[in-house]
Amino acid sequence: MLVKRRTTTFARLNALLEILSPAWVGALGSNMSKTALLLLAHYADPHQVIHLGRARLTRFLYRHSRGAWGQAKAEELLAVAAETLQLWDDELDYPDLAEDIAIEARLALALTTELHELDQRITTLLTDADPQQIMTSVPGVGPVLAAQILGRLGDPCRFDSLAGVRSFSGLVPRLDSSGLTGRHNGPTKAGDACLREALYMAAEHARRSDPILAAKYHRLMVTSGKHHISALCHIATSLLGRIVACWRRGEHYQLRDVDGRAVTTAEARAIIAQRYTISAELRAARRAVHTRGTDRRSKESPRAPSTGPSTRKTTTPGAA
Repeated sequence: MLVKRRTTTFARLNALLEILSPAWVGALGSNMSKTALLLLAHYADPHQVIHLGRARLTRFLYRHSRGAWGQAKAEELLAVAAETLQLWDDELDYPDLAEDIAIEARLALALTTELHELDQRITTLLTDADPQQIMTSVPGVGPVLAAQILGRLGDPCRFDSLAGVRSFSGLVPRLDSSGLTGRHNGPTKAGDACLREALYMAAEHARRSDPILAAKYHRLMVTSGKHHISALCHIATSLLGRIVACWRRGEHYQLRDVDGRAVTTAEARAIIAQRYTISAELRAARRAVHTRGTDRRSKESPRAPSTGPSTRKTTTPGAA
């Protein structure tokens, strides 16, 4: 939640900087560092930046960035400030806009600090819960996703089978059946939404690192005709089963080729690039959404009034 709030704050901040000049985003970066946020929190007005001068601005940047930014960045920012003043002249209320930018910058700084402290807490708790680092051995699973999966899943050994784990996640297909027909639809989504989110994000990275998962993703996209999201939900379900199996055995996740041979990370990526690359044309075709056209006589609900004459079949009087 904090990450999403910070992302939203960055988006608003970038939009405000675009009003000043697109060059500000280019100079400070769209994913702004702490130094950039501190600068905007104190000196968002181009007049203030120019008033600082090259020497004081260089010292400010050098001190807060620990030497990463210096005189070159100061000269770039001074040029951007001068360009902004030349672009707008007196048509823009710089103090009011600078205050709006400063508010968003302070919010971003506060959220960044909270996230940093939260990451430290997550690392400590994950070390206690997973001392063997089994979760972080899974491709695509870092400390944050590992803590999210393990925290939402609970004790993986409490499930009687891997099928039970998959059903708990809500990623298994929903079965719609009657006395005569039956078919599988989308996932049930009956489990924890945060668990599904973490598994989905991990699956996006794991399919690029694990040849077996990459082969399954390739088959679902190419042969079965699934679109990306549907195929990735299948991969997330398989990945969850592998995670729980590793946890029960107390073993780290091992990358293997489709023939069962253990491979390194570099070998796995080479295998995936050689065998399981999906063309851009196929991805575009799978992304296409085909909607069924309707005419004037069509209606959404069976109870809606018909717009045309009745189409019931005529019956012969006295017929059984």
